[in-house]
Amino acid sequence: MIDILTDPRFKGIKPFDTKLWLASPTMHGDEQKWVDEAIRTNWVSTIGANINEIERIISERIGGRHAVALASGTSALHLAVKLAAEKLYGQPMPGHGALEGRRVFCSDMTFDATVNPVAYEGGESIFIDTERDTWNMDPAALEKAFEMYPDVKLVVIAHLYGTPGRMDELVSVIRKHGALLVEDAAESMGATYKGIQTGDFGDYSIVSFNGNKIITGSSGGMILCKNAEDANKARKWSTQSREDAPWYQHEELGYNYRMSNIIAGIIRGQLPYLEEHIAQKRSIYERYKEGLRGLPVSMNPVDLESSVPNYWLSCMLIDKDAMAHQVRGECEYLYRTEPGKSSPHEILEALAAINAEGRPIWKPMHMQPIYRMNAFVTASGSGRAHSNAYIHSDNISDVGEDIFTRGLCLPSDNKMTPQQQEVVIETVRRCFG
Repeated sequence: MIDILTDPRFKGIKPFDTKLWLASPTMHGDEQKWVDEAIRTNWVSTIGANINEIERIISERIGGRHAVALASGTSALHLAVKLAAEKLYGQPMPGHGALEGRRVFCSDMTFDATVNPVAYEGGESIFIDTERDTWNMDPAALEKAFEMYPDVKLVVIAHLYGTPGRMDELVSVIRKHGALLVEDAAESMGATYKGIQTGDFGDYSIVSFNGNKIITGSSGGMILCKNAEDANKARKWSTQSREDAPWYQHEELGYNYRMSNIIAGIIRGQLPYLEEHIAQKRSIYERYKEGLRGLPVSMNPVDLESSVPNYWLSCMLIDKDAMAHQVRGECEYLYRTEPGKSSPHEILEALAAINAEGRPIWKPMHMQPIYRMNAFVTASGSGRAHSNAYIHSDNISDVGEDIFTRGLCLPSDNKMTPQQQEVVIETVRRCFG
């Protein structure tokens, strides 16, 4: 571990007195008002004015979609995948998932919550490689995947770190092959692609209000449907699929997924500050971009001609020729300090030494032990064949693995002061000393 008190590279840098977080909740006071109102009126369960209001606000913001407030982004993804699967394949037999024996194309570089619902419903994820210009699903790799697996009719796409994917190209490929799209906009609330809010591209879409998101309720999520029928079905499923009967009557599987009116109160108080949070996150990104200029690094890409990100997390990629030697196991790592070079874990340890939180880039799903035997498709069609071991070689384009190897997420908390960020920037610079 790096000790900034003894390592001469970090002479003069002092740790922060309080932890500088990667992305922590930012409260404004309005949240307390709506939580107190819910408690005062005794609407503390899964119905109430706060839930109704945030569903209305999100619906108006994202294409007039029908919004259903749920306990988490993951529960929203589960119901989105289930709705899409039943639309494609019909209601499953009792005891079987809606995707039993079916394959689904999924973003490779994402948090596993994006893809786990496919497994919940008995399906098999096929991971689609990342493209460098947005760090999102590669449209060329998706087209190649349809050539290899023409029976696939469902695609799950995530927008990474608040930057939208190339949705016109991706949606074009999906529609060409008669497939449905589940859009995971958990990280991209408020981001737009060619003037359209993320969350308005999918046949079914979701947003998240987890504790580290740009708008938070400490937890919570929302499914967004194009029609009231699907939204009503999701709402019914989320409350244990109770039928309209004088007793508890159940004709299909249900879940305890509905959001509480308390959580909705926090979100209701947060939503008016979305644009303010985005502006703060953008300033953080731009200060990093300017402050790290001259180092052999680049920031996570932003294509301002096509999209306006929400800049949820600012990330950094080390140039290939400036990468110091680094080795990763499943849960452990080793790195070597080399003059003029650095590695993600050296930088993360240096940040930890000044009491600042960073983290590695999402480990691609095709590298995860739980999904290691799933198929993985690159733009060239190379990669891991289904149920066969994958051996990386220089002639196989694996963009996600490369970004994971050389990248890291920098402290991006919107309460971070410019002065604190300057210390972070200087610490990163010293790592290349």
